[in-house]
Amino acid sequence: MPARRLSGLDAGFLYVESPETPMHVGSLTLYDPPRDLAGSFADRVRAHLAARMHLSPLLHQALAPMPLDLGHPVWIEAPEVDLDWHVVGLRVSRPGRMAELEALVAKLHAERLDRGRPLWRFHVIEGLADGRVAIYAQVHHAALDGNAGVRLAEALMDLGPEPRQVPRGTPRDPKRPGARRLLGDLLDNAIGQYATIVRHVPALARAAAGAVVEAGSQLPEIATLRERLLAPRTPFNAQIAAERVIRTHTLPLDQARTVASAAGATLNDVLLATVSGALRLYLRRRGALPVRSLVAAVPLPLREAGDARMSNQVTMLPATLATTARSPATRIAAIRAGMNELKAATGAFRGLIPTDFPSLGAPWLVGGLSKLLARSRLADRLPLPANLVVSNVPGPPVPLWLAGARMRAYYPLSIVIHGLALNITVHSYDGHLDFGLVACARAVPDLDRLAKDLDASFDELRAWAAARAAREGKAAPNRSHRPAQDARQARSKAATAVRSAAHATASRGAATMRRRRSGAP
Repeated sequence: MPARRLSGLDAGFLYVESPETPMHVGSLTLYDPPRDLAGSFADRVRAHLAARMHLSPLLHQALAPMPLDLGHPVWIEAPEVDLDWHVVGLRVSRPGRMAELEALVAKLHAERLDRGRPLWRFHVIEGLADGRVAIYAQVHHAALDGNAGVRLAEALMDLGPEPRQVPRGTPRDPKRPGARRLLGDLLDNAIGQYATIVRHVPALARAAAGAVVEAGSQLPEIATLRERLLAPRTPFNAQIAAERVIRTHTLPLDQARTVASAAGATLNDVLLATVSGALRLYLRRRGALPVRSLVAAVPLPLREAGDARMSNQVTMLPATLATTARSPATRIAAIRAGMNELKAATGAFRGLIPTDFPSLGAPWLVGGLSKLLARSRLADRLPLPANLVVSNVPGPPVPLWLAGARMRAYYPLSIVIHGLALNITVHSYDGHLDFGLVACARAVPDLDRLAKDLDASFDELRAWAAARAAREGKAAPNRSHRPAQDARQARSKAATAVRSAAHATASRGAATMRRRRSGAP
């Protein structure tokens, strides 16, 4: 396979990485162990992965830097993939509760990946008191975004305890490209990127002109421009340290859909409203709730239909959390209106948002600016466009298995950076919403309180939805009692996708299962 150049967005995650800001994303998954398991589950996972390495380039490619770090690195075939290093067997400390598991994973999440190897690692954790096994997976953000991560999981997972048969992979050539070829590719990329910028200038000019006209029609609001563009200061907006704290949480998907139906909102609006109510409770307890609304950085997917690349195709935009609203009805209505406004405002120029930029000199420039930001501690003083990151990744609506073990929960664990010391990511899976909360331990030492506040906020939303349904003289819809036929149809669609994947070519094995995600929230 030829060398594959990283995009500017992908490479940026490498340039800003530091001991305080490791740039990998992760997940904590829980499994019922296989009934026929004899020995270590880590050994079984290694054997399972060995048979599926060819289904995803991420698993067997490593980074090759440009000579003198003149430009973005490229992905090349790794000379060796040592599965004994990539799949690690661990045991949680006694008594083996979720608290001990979260503490162990927090330490692992703070450790950077070895850039001399493919940028992923699985930690298979046994010794849980309830008999389940856990896997903490790390993948560098330079390699994939959330949606690409779902497709990677689909390549490795099955729809039943019996692993499906996959086609054999073709032999890989680990030959490293020479310096002349790398520099030639670098110059070609620079020329292509500048040409792309020139092509986009007319469209960008039209978009800018439209923005100016809109601003001119709202002159009375110009005085509040600072408040509209910058978020208020909170304890989350601080320089971060290397230590992490992690909490996991689960909410019922059917009840979240009930709230969305009552509010005429999307599931994502409900999740943002749940986070908003929890942050109100948490910050009021600390005496730190701002008089202006908190702002969340939310992802805007840029991936086109059919794009199966394991790269980042996303940008972040600021969305109001309406934390100044006391009632859940007002909060969710304001969040819904804000998200609709955000979608409308970005729709016209969504295709112009870059995920790449000229490579020449980027490692020096971006890396230098990142180090300057860390040393100057500007994150403690400068106002920022957002207070935290909140992300929602739709997952499969049916149960999955790995190496014969049924997955019971999938908690996504993402990144915190200087100035944004709290990240809340949600993943839907098999009828529930799994929350992964990641924070700097110094900025948010009591993250368990915030996790409990999610329950209180969600209960408030459910009570409001039930009261509204009662006022309208009808019962609130209960999705937990959907007809069995719907469940059978969902499983049938997913099974068809797996059969198709079994006959696909090795290079596209991860993408062929994508169709069964059409039932995801």
